[in-house]
Amino acid sequence: MTILRLAQYSTVFLALLAHGTVALAAHDWPQWRGPNRDGRSAETGLLKQWPAGGPKLLWKATGLGGGYSSIVTSGDRLFTMGDRGDESFIVGLNRADGKPLWSTKVGQAGAPGWGGYAGPRCTPATDGQLVFAVGQYGEFVCVDAASGAEKWRKDYVKDFGGKRPEWGFSESPLLDGDKVIVTPGGRQGAIVALNKKTGATVWQSKEFTDSAHYSSLIIEEIGGVRQYIQLTDASVAGVAAADGRLLWRAPRRGSTAVIPTPVYHDGIVFVTSSYGTGCNAFKVTAAGGKFTAEQLYANKLMANHHGGVISLGNYVYGHSEGKGWVCLDIKTGQAAWEEKGKLGKGSLVYVDGHFILRAEDGRGTVALIEATPEGFREKGRFNPPNRSEQNSWAHPVVSDGKLWLRDQDILLCYDLTGK
Repeated sequence: MTILRLAQYSTVFLALLAHGTVALAAHDWPQWRGPNRDGRSAETGLLKQWPAGGPKLLWKATGLGGGYSSIVTSGDRLFTMGDRGDESFIVGLNRADGKPLWSTKVGQAGAPGWGGYAGPRCTPATDGQLVFAVGQYGEFVCVDAASGAEKWRKDYVKDFGGKRPEWGFSESPLLDGDKVIVTPGGRQGAIVALNKKTGATVWQSKEFTDSAHYSSLIIEEIGGVRQYIQLTDASVAGVAAADGRLLWRAPRRGSTAVIPTPVYHDGIVFVTSSYGTGCNAFKVTAAGGKFTAEQLYANKLMANHHGGVISLGNYVYGHSEGKGWVCLDIKTGQAAWEEKGKLGKGSLVYVDGHFILRAEDGRGTVALIEATPEGFREKGRFNPPNRSEQNSWAHPVVSDGKLWLRDQDILLCYDLTGK
């Protein structure tokens, strides 16, 4: 590794430690949407134009099982989830070649809800020593990262009073210091913080009691208060990281399935969902120890189904139902550009001045575009091999100069450095 690359990693690592989310090596992708749960990688020096056929495929791993989990990386290991037979598992793999290391039972396999979408939806989280995962029926386990040995387990329904949403529990756990935070939902408290080593309940959000939907928490500091922000089908809210007390809550009615993770920029919480709902932006402020959430706008320009959106500078990027890929100004809600014809609906990840887009259907096309509000500027695309018959709903991951694409039983690893 070059001195320049080491310096880049050191800078990122210090930034992550300062943020306090997860203390791991700088090139790791330890939880859903990355170290800061914003879908952004801090790596640089990667290909800015893909060759014909796309980046070099380094290896293919099989045997992961069925499902829609993405992957996380830590040190020399990868972690994901999958259904095998009648059971769901969390799986540990060798990072260098994708060879299986261990698998541990999480719980019941299958397809909750109508439509036959079988398999886990959760992407695990890891601090390098422990790995945390949630099955589609609410089994929540913590295992040893090295061996896969179970450390503790909980049940969303039995232990926290949660109620399974139509298509199963889909949230990915949030790691914050010595706590792991999840959203079983329900009258006992929608959000629960647990001691990550023992599984003991630290607090449950008694004032925030929305039912769980499918979105995953983020963590931010607003008005000097560290807080977890969650989106449900009834509202978007912030609870104090220290004790779970409700800081603010803005009613916001979603329909059918509310899935995308909230994003935050410069005091603004931006949320979106599909099924005719669209997007909302709230300015969250604090005065005299009290928080308020003022709605700045609500429109249907960004109606994201489940591929997620990413904020970058003053703009939000993602796919919108009926409009295609969209870039909008987060402060005004106005469109910078819309592109409907070049790539179908899908997910995205940001790295080194570009977005990597992954279409969900057909050939699962993966495209590289510039991250700019000036327009949809494509820099290459390819169609991954060995496509399954299911939609490619697992979000792409970038870690240590590699692009990782999960498609049901298969994991593909690509070289983004061009070396």
